Amino acid sequence: MFFLNSIIKWSPVASRCYSHGKVETDEEFDARWVTYFSKPDIDGWELRKGMNTLIGYDLVPEPKVLDSALRACRRLNDLASAIRILEAVKDKAGPHKDIYPYLIQELQPTLAELGISTPEELGIDKL
Repeated sequence: MFFLNSIIKWSPVASRCYSHGKVETDEEFDARWVTYFSKPDIDGWELRKGMNTLIGYDLVPEPKVLDSALRACRRLNDLASAIRILEAVKDKAGPHKDIYPYLIQELQPTLAELGISTPEELGIDKL
């Protein structure tokens, strides 16, 4: 019995190790994504991968991040991806009906400069 008690007494306790790394601020997060989408040699796969990762987070991207992503679409001459980004952001905003119009308002100069129509302007939001 003594042997069994000593084994139980000295058994390692399961514990979890949590990261003690630096927490990224909102500004650093946005800057990281703006830098990612601003790479001059970004290709279509990297653009789609980046947007898929970004949309997977529990947030709606800031206008400056979306601006950078839309400019990457223009550099790649990929209108379809630009429209998909706008559709994804609208979907990501979900029931918060004031977020998507705010983003479109903030992105309007970029959309006009790049010649990108919104899904609503194209009529594909009703399909």
